[in-house]
Amino acid sequence: MIESPDRTPLPRDFFDRPVLEVAPDLLGRTLVRRSEDGLIELRLTEVEAYAGQADPGSHAFRGRTARNGVMFGPPGHAYVYFTYGMWHCLNLVCGPEGTASGVLLRAGEIRVGEDVAFTRRLSARHSKELAKGPARLATALDIDRTLDGADVCDDANAALSPLTILTGTPPVRDQVRNGPRTGVGGEGATHPWRYWIDGDPTVSPYRAHVPRRRAT
Repeated sequence: MIESPDRTPLPRDFFDRPVLEVAPDLLGRTLVRRSEDGLIELRLTEVEAYAGQADPGSHAFRGRTARNGVMFGPPGHAYVYFTYGMWHCLNLVCGPEGTASGVLLRAGEIRVGEDVAFTRRLSARHSKELAKGPARLATALDIDRTLDGADVCDDANAALSPLTILTGTPPVRDQVRNGPRTGVGGEGATHPWRYWIDGDPTVSPYRAHVPRRRAT
């Protein structure tokens, strides 16, 4: 039996490219999350690129730490971080080993497993809100630090892997938009490295960086 092209897992060499090539090419791909609660499949509609030590907005800008170590490893792995003491975010490592670049998965449309996602996203009013933003996406898919380093290109165990990326249905080129990344300040604020599918209702709203005020 010949597997349908849209169900074909993306190979590791898809991720072994410059981050600014990988990021827009992830739009329309299918993220598969397998867990004891059930299967969820999500079509990616919004992502952001982070260019490692060449990018002031990246966690890897100042070098390797215990937190960001996965980013320096081989491409095709998940980098999961915890932020604001509340939320997890899911990234995919790309580029040659040692470059520490990655793509933040910001939003998507859940096409399989809405019922499972709703049990985790109790505040969601409708399906378009389930994964509208990186923290919501991670919550809906039950992403946490136990998945940091997970191999999304494990061909030998693709059917059992907690995370897999399938070929999916990429949008036509004129549907892809790009602009500044959400919430990034400093020298990286103006990099137009956020990519999204134009007009898709699951795309999160853009928010500029707001500096934190220190308590007096």
